Parts: sequence; C-alpha cells; structure tokens
Amino acid sequence: MKTCFFRALTVCAAAFFAVAASAQEDFSKVEIRTEKLADTVYMMTGSGGNLGVSVGEDAVFVIDDQFAPLTPKILAAIAKLTSKPVKFVLNTHWHFDHTGGNENLGKAGAIIVAHENVRKRLSTEGFIEFLGMKTKPEPKIALPIATFTRDVTFHLNGDELVVTHVPRAHTDGDSIVEFKKSNVVHMGDTFFNKLYPFIDSSSGGTVAGVLAAVDGVLKTAGDGTKIIPGHGPLGSKADLKAYRDMLAAVSGNIRGQIRAGKTLEQVIASKPTAKYDEVWGKGFLPPEKFVEMLYGNLKK
Repeated sequence: MKTCFFRALTVCAAAFFAVAASAQEDFSKVEIRTEKLADTVYMMTGSGGNLGVSVGEDAVFVIDDQFAPLTPKILAAIAKLTSKPVKFVLNTHWHFDHTGGNENLGKAGAIIVAHENVRKRLSTEGFIEFLGMKTKPEPKIALPIATFTRDVTFHLNGDELVVTHVPRAHTDGDSIVEFKKSNVVHMGDTFFNKLYPFIDSSSGGTVAGVLAAVDGVLKTAGDGTKIIPGHGPLGSKADLKAYRDMLAAVSGNIRGQIRAGKTLEQVIASKPTAKYDEVWGKGFLPPEKFVEMLYGNLKK
C-alpha cells in the first residue's frame, strides 16, 4: 500500500510540474522587474530563469530569455535602459524557461551563444525524465550560432564578461558568467536561491557537478559580489555558501542511506531535509520531490 502511494505521488507530481512548467500562468499578468547591480549590469525577473543584462556603449548583451510570450515585455524593459537592440544572447543551459525567447530574438538579429551541448540538445528531441516531459527540436533560428567547449570572453561595455562551462552540473551544458569589473556573477541554474534546486539527471546533471560549480564561484567571489541565481532573489556570497551547505548536507545524508540499502520510501520517510524546509522548501520542488530527485541522481 505504501509503495503504491509513493508511486502515485510521483506520477501525479511529475505531471503537475510538467504542466506548470510548460503552460505557466497567464503570461499577460507577468511583470518584468529590473534591478540595477552595477553601472552597466542589470538583473531582470519575470517568469522563468532570471536574466542578466549588460547595457553600454558597445552593445546589449542578455543572459537567458525566459519564455517566448515574454519577449515583447523583456524588450520593453530593455528599451527603458537603452535604444540599442539586443546584439548577443547567452544561454546558460538548454531548458525552455531560459531559452524560450531564442527564436524571437534570433529573428530580430541577435547572435545566440552557448556551450556546444546546448545547441545539441536544442536541435534534437529531448526528454526531461524526472518531469516526464518531452521537448521538440527548436527551429534553426533559435539555435546558438556560436558555441564553445570550455570558455569564452566578451569585451563589452567597459567590462570583461568571462563565460565558463561547468561540466555535469545542473545539465551537461551549463555556463557561469562573471562580470569582472562590475563584480557580478550569473550562475544560471547551478544556483537556486532560497529554493530546492532541480538537477536534470537525464541531461547529464549531477550533484557533484553542482557542488563543484558552486565551489568555483565561492573561491573567487567576495563579500560584495552580487550573484544572480537561475531562480530566486539576488544572492550574495553568504547566500551561495548557505546553498552549498544545504545541498552538501542533504545529498550526503541521502548518499549514506543509499549505501545502507534504504529504499526511496524509507529515505523520504526519514525527512533528510527537515531542518532546511522552512527556508528552501516552498519553491518548485517540495521537500519530498527534492529528496526523490537526489535519490535518483545519487543512485545512478
């Protein structure tokens, strides 16, 4: 009976998340909010992954582009900052809540850039196993036309934007963008601030890779560094450290139980996230689904 219950919970929750992620709420009600982080750097939030925007004398550089219906609103928000068109779009990874605007911006003339695995995944049919969600190949105009394998640097708007691939983290195509002069870092979905993170095992994501990506930023970030997460509010080094500690502690607990031969139902029943749920457990993944995701990822 208990096993059947958990199976039913898993199926229902996966279906719910798939519908919620693809359909979303009424996009006409979404508001794009802009927060200035430095002289030329802004964070924009709406529905989907958080955007990073560099605006200056050279060009408009945008990190991620949320969902296609939001492109007009995003462009209107950028138009309040500059009259220049978007010249570059950098995708931090392939998921549709970060790349949904690619087609619109590509048609408008933007140069889309990403790690080579992002282009590979966007150009073929995909399947996000944990959500039970299939994705269709994107049209050519929505694909990155410039790809890299390890890193690439943009010298724009009086700043140095260093884009670094972090392997097998949230997916197999994640990139972190550091604005050297502005002391801002955009981490994409390698950082969920005040939310339990989703790690896409079926796209090559691993807990170890996320922790390694976070450790890399923690080594170079200072107390004044502003860190844009893929989801959640603007973060600091202290916020990133808290995220790292939470993920390491919960995944370590679950890994130990897996080694001891515990079933998924037993691990969920042990409530390994209990001390973190008040802060982290009210987002996309509730505690039980977060534990299930980690269990599946760590057992592979």
